[in-house]
Amino acid sequence: MRNVLPLMLLLATLVERQAPRLSARWTGEAPVPPRAPAAFAGEYADVNGLHLYYEVHGKPTAKPPLVLLHGGGSTIETSFAPVIEQFAKHRQVIAFDQQGHGRTADILDRPFSFEQSADDTAALLAHLGIKQADFLGYSNGGTIALQIAIRHPKLVHKLVIMSANYRRDGMVAGFWDGMQHASLDSMPAELKETYKRLAPHPEQLQSFHDKSVKRMLDFKDIPDDALKAIQAPALVMIGDNDVIRPEHAIGLYRLLPHAQLAIMPGADHMKMVEWRAPQVAIVEAFYG
Repeated sequence: MRNVLPLMLLLATLVERQAPRLSARWTGEAPVPPRAPAAFAGEYADVNGLHLYYEVHGKPTAKPPLVLLHGGGSTIETSFAPVIEQFAKHRQVIAFDQQGHGRTADILDRPFSFEQSADDTAALLAHLGIKQADFLGYSNGGTIALQIAIRHPKLVHKLVIMSANYRRDGMVAGFWDGMQHASLDSMPAELKETYKRLAPHPEQLQSFHDKSVKRMLDFKDIPDDALKAIQAPALVMIGDNDVIRPEHAIGLYRLLPHAQLAIMPGADHMKMVEWRAPQVAIVEAFYG
């Protein structure tokens, strides 16, 4: 059993002794391998003060492009490595590293926030000349997708909200207590190494950690009325052993006016980004 959840809603800084139920449960399967280097280099867009790294996969089709929103403390690779090329077989896919994540440099005096990340996403799509897209957000990325639908509703064609929080009471017992004690020492070595390998300023690791924790500690419930106003078709996905309680996902499903619900059996937060075939099939069927 790993002692942390590397793709948690922030930086995966919670150790098992702080919140035992947050640890990933493995069955002897190997972790998802790193994605092979792309045949092309990603690009950068200067939007909202960010020099934002993004990638475009696949060719434009009659379908809206699919925008992938990675989890907190994560990157394009760690959230979507097993599936990005699969999605790109049938449509154009856009993925990017959020503020201070992966290859996108931080703005040190600008806090991380879900609302700001939603606005950054909208700015990137405006830069690319895209007026409407489908969105798929995992973990923190799912919360960002909800904020996009609230703040920029005309941008959203359909959205998948996967293993994401919208209320503080949606987390499993022990999460918030553990968050209060999160430290850089409890950040897993593989995440530290990934940050140092990709970040334009690897010396900012401590700041990255602290801002990620603060974003979670400052998290406020999304009002029910804001969720009820989202008109885009939505698919709410959750693992039955996720760090987000399944009851919480059901609550979101009931609030969104045009929602479907998928609870993946035998899946915790980490297994949701292994992207097993039934899960991929459900997502692709939803987008059509």
